[in-house]
Amino acid sequence: MSDSPLAPRPSPRPLHWPAIVYTLQHILADDPQEIYLVGGVVRDAFWGLPAHDIDLVVAQDAFRIARRVANALNGAFYRLDPERETGRALVQAEGQQIIVDVANFRGSSLLDDLTGRDFTLNAAAAPLRTVGNDVIDPLQGLQDAQNRLLRRCSPHAIASDPVRALRAVRLSVRFRLHIEPETLADIRREGPGLTRVSPERVRDEFMALLGGLRPAAALRTLDALGLLRLVVPEVEALCGAPDPSALSTDVWTHTLQIIERLEAILQTISPARTDSTAAQVGLGMIVYYLDRFRAALQEHLSQPWPNERPHAALLMLAALLLASTAEAAARRGEALRLSRHEIERLQAVVRCARWPDRLAARPAITRREIYRFWRDSGPAGVDACLLGLASYLAAAGPTLATADWSHYLESISVLLEGYFPTGGTPRITDLPALVTGRELMRRLGLQAGPEVGDLLEQIREAQAAGEIATTAEALALASQLRAKKQPRA
Repeated sequence: MSDSPLAPRPSPRPLHWPAIVYTLQHILADDPQEIYLVGGVVRDAFWGLPAHDIDLVVAQDAFRIARRVANALNGAFYRLDPERETGRALVQAEGQQIIVDVANFRGSSLLDDLTGRDFTLNAAAAPLRTVGNDVIDPLQGLQDAQNRLLRRCSPHAIASDPVRALRAVRLSVRFRLHIEPETLADIRREGPGLTRVSPERVRDEFMALLGGLRPAAALRTLDALGLLRLVVPEVEALCGAPDPSALSTDVWTHTLQIIERLEAILQTISPARTDSTAAQVGLGMIVYYLDRFRAALQEHLSQPWPNERPHAALLMLAALLLASTAEAAARRGEALRLSRHEIERLQAVVRCARWPDRLAARPAITRREIYRFWRDSGPAGVDACLLGLASYLAAAGPTLATADWSHYLESISVLLEGYFPTGGTPRITDLPALVTGRELMRRLGLQAGPEVGDLLEQIREAQAAGEIATTAEALALASQLRAKKQPRA
């Protein structure tokens, strides 16, 4: 066997490649140059995990190869990095969207490319042409993967790209890895360099962390390493601040508990729910009261934001900023370079987050209150309801009283009925109009202006409350409202 660091050698355990790899092998079989699978797809094949992103590297012509993949699979081609020549093929395969990124070597060779990567478990490669159980692993990354160890590829790996400090935490939490001591020391020492990294790259890594597995554990680790304050300075004020629920040592601890409960709730309503997921009584009661909204909630949560950022990540960020004002949350969204629509949603969620609690504190919620809630919150109200559930469970802790929790769940159910109606009835804010502004002006002798809009809104409220149901009743109500405003002679 060759002693070359690039000589393929048997993997320490069998590799389980996804079907798309063999599809790519067939498409590119006649390409004149060697094409290599690298990074996460090799690591995930080692662990037997599904892969939705495929990274390929070549000596040259990456754009040509990425375009060839896109054309062969009727996908889309994008130029990601003209300087390094990195192309992306966005394709559909096995009923799902798959990203195939093709890049030229970083450096002059495959060895330069692998040793210049972040962590050893991401620095193994496999020749696409002969894909099987042999790997090129000059840094013994798959052995580290087998030992659940996260090790940097070189002593300057973190210093050269401080965003890798965030990635190290995300990977260690996601895959339950132990960070090797020298790597951990580098993260502590070089992590503050995040302030020199483009906000967009910090955003992408941080949002991936929030949208991944065990976000509370990842945030706790980032905080312990002194990195979280560099990304979300608002957490500084939470540490040591008294927790209103008196169950946690401070607001920061309580915030982490909310995020833990939120992750459990999202798992409970997800398609991946198992019997054991909802075995805990608080979560089991969510299934009992809210399962009829499960499909609608899944659709709501499946909304992707730009660059495929998951909605769950935005929800976790909102939970992290619950103690802030809506304006401060918007400023943080701007600093993270979130899209305008993400910032608007983040601001709305933080603004509405306590509203479900106030409504649930009443013996019953009126239809007028339900209408106003959804009129003023829109889809952010759904997020506010989910955060309300998480906050309630975090505040109750082990002392959860099932009778009180039942009442809260009934209140959330009543709210959600207004947004996710069943039986073909319209959403409470989408009831068919009983009268138009033009008709109001004609029948009541009004001029166009704010008064017309105000009357129409009061008619809609009364209709939502079930107080009126016909055009005649709407016109009569408008006349009464106008009469009340007329000055007495």
